[in-house]
Amino acid sequence: MPERILVCDDDPQIRRALALILREAGYEVLLTASAEEALDRAAVAGAQLAIVDLLLPDGHGIELCERLREWSEMPILVLSAIDDERTKIDALDRGADDYVTKPFGPGELVARVHAALRRAGRDSSEPRVEAGSLVVDLARHAVWIDDEEIHLTPTEFALLRVLVINRGLLLTHRHLLTEVWGIEYADATPVLRTHIANLRQKLQRAEQQRRLIRTDSGIGYRFVG
Repeated sequence: MPERILVCDDDPQIRRALALILREAGYEVLLTASAEEALDRAAVAGAQLAIVDLLLPDGHGIELCERLREWSEMPILVLSAIDDERTKIDALDRGADDYVTKPFGPGELVARVHAALRRAGRDSSEPRVEAGSLVVDLARHAVWIDDEEIHLTPTEFALLRVLVINRGLLLTHRHLLTEVWGIEYADATPVLRTHIANLRQKLQRAEQQRRLIRTDSGIGYRFVG
């Protein structure tokens, strides 16, 4: 059975375009035009991923993300013409897994959907992750590049672990800080930047071959290896 994607956008042209793009990519599509309709279809028909606009006739898309997240773990991708950094951070902090701005390229959108679904189907206790010459063994807390072991501090490994088990997804500064250091460090962005820089330095040989950690300026990081 094809994976089912819920689309919530009040623009009929966008809905038609998304339906065409996603069906050509092999997905089943549920089209909705309001937050309430999206919640009803998600509850009754089910879905493996949701694509949500922010400006809806009966509310804000971020509120829809929060309501979906109350009972569903499916990935949520925000698709919006709003290209404001604060809005992006708010959406990601309150339930969205990724954020794509309009106008969008069909190829990029499908790639984002693939990545989110791949992450959702992955066991977070996966013992071994490979990305080019980089190998991360989560069970053994070990990292190799070209079969040479790379020595990371416990904090650097914890940070890399969160990035690789969320492979392909944009993680906000706050999310990474909370996961690795705890809630009391949620706003300590300079601490995170320092450790990301150290981690990139140690993974430099692998990064030169294949970009692994991408920066989304002002928002966060994603592991794209």
